[in-house]
Amino acid sequence: MNTETTTHPRAARLQANSKLTGIPAGQADTIRLDLSRYVNRWPWRQRLARAIWGLVWLLLFRPSPRICFGWRAWLLRCFGARIGPGSHVYPGARIWAPWNLEMGRTAAVADGAVIYNPDRVVLEDFAIVSQEAFLCTASHDYTQWSFPLITGPIRVGRYAWVAARAFVHPGVSLGEGCVVGAGSVVTRDLPAWSVCAGNPCRVIKVYAKR
Repeated sequence: MNTETTTHPRAARLQANSKLTGIPAGQADTIRLDLSRYVNRWPWRQRLARAIWGLVWLLLFRPSPRICFGWRAWLLRCFGARIGPGSHVYPGARIWAPWNLEMGRTAAVADGAVIYNPDRVVLEDFAIVSQEAFLCTASHDYTQWSFPLITGPIRVGRYAWVAARAFVHPGVSLGEGCVVGAGSVVTRDLPAWSVCAGNPCRVIKVYAKR
């Protein structure tokens, strides 16, 4: 009796991938990111400052009454932030490194917003970051086994508005008056006086203030 052997589609894919990657098909499922090669590049002083700031945020910043904008601005300035007059940082905002934050006059960071700023974040005059928006200045180079941290500064121009739950990638600049729609993912610079939305975020229209 003749017997025929068939290759399971998944096994065939593994064999095909092994020819491209050089990884034996039997080992393909065991390849994992080697975090043992990851090196924390932050000096101990910065790690200590982060730990102290975390306690200050938890005990003094987060529980503060909503109207105490001056108190929270003072706390941020104590850790090196540059906060312009009239700027409002709400108690539910998360600032990773105050020393890498600069806010102009009457700028605002809402409750639930995250400023993840291993690199510099600049909010120019009258810029607004709404609820649960995420400004992310760092990522990782996934092409290297050591998974090194890579960073890029973010600048939000005068009168620009990052709406709720938008995500801004490292190295992005938003032009003056730029409006980023809710839930958008911003991967590149956006022009002034434009309304932008989507994933990836793109220009929907231009507008003028009345």
